[in-house]
Amino acid sequence: MPDFSLYLVTDRGLSLGRDTADIVRAAVAGGVTCVQLREKSCGTREFVREARAVRDILAGTGVPLIINDRVDVALAVGADGVHLGQTDMLLADARRLTGPHMLIGVSAECVEDAVRAQAEGADYIGVSPVFATPTKTDTAVPLGLAGVAAIRAAVSLPVVGIGGIGPANAAEVIRAGCDGIAVVSAIVSAADPERAAAELLTIIRKAREES
Repeated sequence: MPDFSLYLVTDRGLSLGRDTADIVRAAVAGGVTCVQLREKSCGTREFVREARAVRDILAGTGVPLIINDRVDVALAVGADGVHLGQTDMLLADARRLTGPHMLIGVSAECVEDAVRAQAEGADYIGVSPVFATPTKTDTAVPLGLAGVAAIRAAVSLPVVGIGGIGPANAAEVIRAGCDGIAVVSAIVSAADPERAAAELLTIIRKAREES
């Protein structure tokens, strides 16, 4: 199973005009352990081109490439996995297309979502949103740390928290039971993505030591 400690979710709208590939390269140098390519506004061909560029950057690093929503793009580029939200393709349908070896993550907005995802064969759970976030406008009510802890208690899969997480609150998300944190703006919008990633990874490791 991959290391989900510091999970980067890309967003070109928050990249301050920089190329996604450049941000990914810097973030991985800083210690990001998993990358999810999220594209909501570009066409399929452009998405595939960008995914291949990111895949090439990650080659040999041990950092997996996860594609958000799009099973077809994940298959086209030979990605390591795909991440599904509650309105995306059903996990069972995705698994039939991907076969047994591709990672499939599922976003969970409540304990019931997480339990169902585990029962259906998900590889990890994205707990979303932990806190309020402007990055996505279609999210459910924030779960808070108590919600994270409840999901952690209900499933045995790796759990990754996302939504409003940054240096100020990353430690408490880890202490609440998450195996890792997923961040968007904390790295994508940072003046120095490599340094931002390194600082977050230090916070994560320290929180684990203290838990």
